[in-house]
Amino acid sequence: MDSRPHNLLLLLTSLLHFSQCARGQSSYIIDTVGLAIQPSSTVQSGTPVTIRCQVGVSHDNIPNLTHTFQLTRDDVIVHSSTTTEDLLDYELNPVRAADSGNYECRVTVKDKSKASFIHKLDVTGLQTPSLDLNKTMPYESEEFMAACSAPEEKGSLVFRFYQRFRNGESQKIKQTAPAGNSSETTLILRVIGESFLSCDYEINLVSGPRRSNRSAEIPVIVKGLYISPIMNVLPFSDVYEGDVIEVICKVVSPLKDIEVFLTRDRRILKQAPVSLVHRFTVKEGDSGELVCKAEWGSVQKETYHTITVQELFSKPHLTVEPVDVFQGDRLALTCSVSVYVPERINNNTLQFSIYKDNTRVVDAKTYVTVASPSKNGHYNCKVQADSHAERFVKESQPVVVKAKVPVSKPVLRVVGGTLVLGKPFQLLCHSGSGTLPITYTMYGPNKLLETKAVSEEGDGAIFNSSAIYKISDLNNFLCHAKNSQQRTTTTESGQLRRSTNIIEPVSKPVLRVLPSMGDVSEGQDVTLTCSVQRGTPPISFSWYRTNTAGVLASQTAMNLEGSHSISNIGGQHQGEYYCTSTNPADEAKQSYAITIAVKMAGWKKGLIAVFCILLLLALILVIIFKKRLLQFKRKTTMELSVKAASNKGERLSLTQAANVTPGIMGKSVWSEHVSGSESDDQNSVTSPEKPEPQYTEVQTKQADPNRVPVKKGTETVYSEVRNSKQGVPEQADGQGTVEYAQLNHETDDKNDPGNLDNHGNHDDNGVQDGYTDEMKCGVVSDDKTADPQNETVTHCQPVN
Repeated sequence: MDSRPHNLLLLLTSLLHFSQCARGQSSYIIDTVGLAIQPSSTVQSGTPVTIRCQVGVSHDNIPNLTHTFQLTRDDVIVHSSTTTEDLLDYELNPVRAADSGNYECRVTVKDKSKASFIHKLDVTGLQTPSLDLNKTMPYESEEFMAACSAPEEKGSLVFRFYQRFRNGESQKIKQTAPAGNSSETTLILRVIGESFLSCDYEINLVSGPRRSNRSAEIPVIVKGLYISPIMNVLPFSDVYEGDVIEVICKVVSPLKDIEVFLTRDRRILKQAPVSLVHRFTVKEGDSGELVCKAEWGSVQKETYHTITVQELFSKPHLTVEPVDVFQGDRLALTCSVSVYVPERINNNTLQFSIYKDNTRVVDAKTYVTVASPSKNGHYNCKVQADSHAERFVKESQPVVVKAKVPVSKPVLRVVGGTLVLGKPFQLLCHSGSGTLPITYTMYGPNKLLETKAVSEEGDGAIFNSSAIYKISDLNNFLCHAKNSQQRTTTTESGQLRRSTNIIEPVSKPVLRVLPSMGDVSEGQDVTLTCSVQRGTPPISFSWYRTNTAGVLASQTAMNLEGSHSISNIGGQHQGEYYCTSTNPADEAKQSYAITIAVKMAGWKKGLIAVFCILLLLALILVIIFKKRLLQFKRKTTMELSVKAASNKGERLSLTQAANVTPGIMGKSVWSEHVSGSESDDQNSVTSPEKPEPQYTEVQTKQADPNRVPVKKGTETVYSEVRNSKQGVPEQADGQGTVEYAQLNHETDDKNDPGNLDNHGNHDDNGVQDGYTDEMKCGVVSDDKTADPQNETVTHCQPVN
């Protein structure tokens, strides 16, 4: 068949796919991913199970679209494949308990992925295991092999082995580590007699552990193994050192391959098959327990026998006197032994030797010398004795001889070298030489007593002390150092004070103002002096102003006083000032605050005083001018009024005014003038004895028709008029001139003929409402100042 049409179709398909890719990326979407477990989600172990995963994808006719299937159980991948098919079947045949779990299928198409819902598979039932033994009649404690298996199961299984006795009691004898579907191990049975062995297994699943049924039981008969050895010690178990003993150890058994061991203190003395004989000379220290062991395979049997070895003489003992040896002291070393069996050991045959660092020093029981560094070392002694042709040599335990160095005179100093009065401090007591340990004891004021032991080379004892406030208290501190009961040294008196840098904190500072305290004038130079009574220099002084941030000035002085100057002081400098002081004790102290008030400068005060005087003079002149002007205006007014009255002929004397009857029509005006006579400095004018009557004209205005009519009758009005003429002397007693004017108002002008004669010229000024008011006016002249230009005051009052 011709393949050209097929190849042509494939070419056209490829070109079409290429053209689609050239136009843009292909479109697709994963619609669904389904998962199914067949025949059921819960099945019996051994049943065939199929897990099916199917995917649905929508796309724009993409050819040969591939799908990657990934099947997981409890998030562990169990199967993965890539195919163009949209269906995947995963077979579990047969299914086992290990296949139980939560399954999920995830499908990936190009760069998109989607997962199915989770489905749970539950496999019920476990295979019953089988047990195999390589021996069914083992000896007690003999090892044999046992195998337990469940070949159809999958996963990691934990196997257990059990032994059941004839009385029904069952016990677990072994459990293996997790393995596959079988386990082989060794078992040891120690109980003689018949019993039954079985096994089971356990599998751990995500849902929990599951245990199988037990296997069929296998009967086992455990035989007794009689290989316990027999041990004899000849001639006796209790012997003296130097005696020879013989130990026999053997096993009576038909078994072969039995090994016999003789041990003491876990050390093998001899080894032989089936039986052995061991002969040796006992020494001191050989007392103890002998063990004879018989071993067959992995089975062991033991027999014990105790021997006692008595010493003929004791182990030598080397003593040193004195116990605390100091360089230059007499040193004596003595070697001694005790003889326990004098019938075997003669004291005359004992030979003593003393060794230093394994070098013999003297063949004697005692060694005497003078302690020095060259005599330091490890000493021991040896004793040699003969008994029945047997020679014994015993050696003492080594003794270390090291001559101590006497403790030197201790040095006491303050830790850090600086002491601040009023603050706690530490003292260090140290001796330059002396064998450790050295015990230091501190004595101080207030019955201070403290002891410390130093065991490290180069270290000293540090003591905590409370604060002191006087330098002389340093002389009360003493330190004792000793490294033996008989040797004690003491610090040198006064040494602590000479070696200590003592810092006394500053006292509370005092701030003063120079040249004087209190107010100062503008422009002056002021000096703020800050001083303290006590304190170790250098002392740092700082000046501050209240409500002003920061420091104004700082100064470090080697004496007890510092100063800060303010030149050309002004109002901006006034306020509260204070200072602080501190020194290397690092305890800042603050003074009380003082207030500086700045007065105005003298020339400014004079200038203001001159200005105030000039202003006062100007004010006085203005007042005098206004007063003169007012008097002038009043005088002019009075003269014009009197002149007008004289022209109209309406002047009335006081006598005439008294005779006027109230019923006369018109106006009655009377005045009374009281005057005094007094000389004036500038004008010599004498007033007449009888005062000349003065006249004034009082006119009544027309009544307002809109007003409420007043009461008919006569009213008196008092008016005070201050009047003074030039050339008329004023009263010296301060009394004024009083003038009275009475005004008569009548209701009807026509009924009184008198008014026609005396007041006919005033008809035009009559009251139009039919009534008149009677007024009484008084003129008062104020003559207190004797000034001819005094003003007058007129008072008027209605007369009822």
